[in-house]
Amino acid sequence: MIALAWILTLAAATRIDLVDEVYSIPPNQWRYIEVGLKQQPALVLAHYEVSGQSAGVRMALMRREDMENLREGLPHGVVESAGGGRSGTLHALVVPGEYVIVLDNDSADGRAAAVHLRVWLDFSKAPTVAQISPTRQLIVIFVSFAVFFGIVGYAMAKMWRSMKGHE
Repeated sequence: MIALAWILTLAAATRIDLVDEVYSIPPNQWRYIEVGLKQQPALVLAHYEVSGQSAGVRMALMRREDMENLREGLPHGVVESAGGGRSGTLHALVVPGEYVIVLDNDSADGRAAAVHLRVWLDFSKAPTVAQISPTRQLIVIFVSFAVFFGIVGYAMAKMWRSMKGHE
């Protein structure tokens, strides 16, 4: 019974914490964290703070294939980025797919960065199904009725002519 309660609680959750950890990033290197969305869109939120005397870092949300291009030194895209300092926050509405958050320590002073990273997904901010305006709804209804009654009228006229020819 308790397991069922946990399952229902998780199913109803609109916010899921993915990461709340401190990462050590050597100078002129980067680290990444997987963010996989399998079934529905979500708002990805991430915040980082650099602690101690560490230099600032940059944070970017990108598709997994773009991270592979980054790894190979090829041109790559970024969904959203933040930082260039001791703290930063990003918000990005994303569709299902494989994403990563990259933390880049491009410090000029040669120090490792101790970065506290928090990442969470908010499904309550995901896009909802749109509806057409009430005016357009009425137009669709009237056009549908006109087409329906046009077809019925045409069929009745053909049947009427057919019946008059057999009398």
